[in-house]
Amino acid sequence: MKNTKLRVAWIVPNIFIYLMFIGALIFVTINIKGIQEIGMTSLWIFNLFVLFVGSVLGSLRIKHWIKNGKI
Repeated sequence: MKNTKLRVAWIVPNIFIYLMFIGALIFVTINIKGIQEIGMTSLWIFNLFVLFVGSVLGSLRIKHWIKNGKI
């Protein structure tokens, strides 16, 4: 391993983004009727999409850096 501290500095925030996605998904699943009543469904779906794409792209970036020996 080239630099363990640098890896941790990138991986830990990425894990938190995954946890935020899971938490938001659980929140939306539990409260979907209330969200639909106030007309915010599209906003919450967009937020879930952004969190998911951000976490996946972050993971791919970290994997690429590790593979190339940058971190």
